Amino acid sequence: MATHTELPLPLLERRLGADRLERGVPLAPMTTFRIGGPADLLYRARTPDEMATAVTVARATGIPYVLLGKGANVLVGDRGVRGLVIRNEVQGIDFLEGGRVRAGAGVETYVELIDATVSRGLGGLHHYVGIPSTVGGAIWQNLHFLSPAPARERTCFIAEVVEGAELLTQEGERKRVGVDYFQFGYDHSILHEREDVVLTVDFKLQPTPETELRQVMRENLEWRDDRHPDLWLYPSAGSIFRKIEGIGAGRLIDQCGLKGHVHESGRAMIFHRHANIVVNLGGARASDVRALIELAQTTVKRELGYELVPEIGFVGEF
Repeated sequence: MATHTELPLPLLERRLGADRLERGVPLAPMTTFRIGGPADLLYRARTPDEMATAVTVARATGIPYVLLGKGANVLVGDRGVRGLVIRNEVQGIDFLEGGRVRAGAGVETYVELIDATVSRGLGGLHHYVGIPSTVGGAIWQNLHFLSPAPARERTCFIAEVVEGAELLTQEGERKRVGVDYFQFGYDHSILHEREDVVLTVDFKLQPTPETELRQVMRENLEWRDDRHPDLWLYPSAGSIFRKIEGIGAGRLIDQCGLKGHVHESGRAMIFHRHANIVVNLGGARASDVRALIELAQTTVKRELGYELVPEIGFVGEF
């Protein structure tokens, strides 16, 4: 583990504020998996300016840094994260004219942003009810959801309601970009390939009766409740493996008899209702989860011939 004396602490304290840098902070409570060791240093960026400054300073000093939002699609290593973790807590929801809404990258889509927009009769974000994510994380992965109602059964992508965003680019420039910049795809955006940082996002929503939006939300939540774990009871990071077109990673894992398989530690399980999810049964370590991931990969490859590719991120030291 790096020591604080090896990090450029004087410069970081001068630029970010000595009272704002936290040392040795456990990251498990900041992830939906409730797993992960400590960060050497943690900085909570609460405004676009603070986020841009923190990333710029980290880049200038060469200190390793990680951006962490809701922690909903990551597994943090048991030994924690070296360098600086920048927690995305950029807030702010501004209602502009013409159904446009500007939200800080750290705003939680559910329930904060969804409730605020639905309460004003603005539709488009309501499909993603129940999915833990920040606005920045939603853009990074092009957040999506299969709407279950027969009359509108299709996969909804957040790209459909994104108008543009303010970024700190990997070249260090702050600028506004349109939706086309992101080159959205399934579980993909240009942010997978470039070290751009989302600061704020503009959404273009449609006036819709609140009662209609609430009905869709109830249906979507009922659908999720039948298939996905309650994060309070079964902490998880959502789907572990990327989609395999026409088959489904979960179906392959299920065919191999691994649905409900519990790690020998008794602390982690391949979820009994959805085999593409691994859950924390209490006190699970990252090593327990990694072992289940590897078990699923090797078993599916051996028995069915398919390669399972993780879609979650692996952060820190394992």
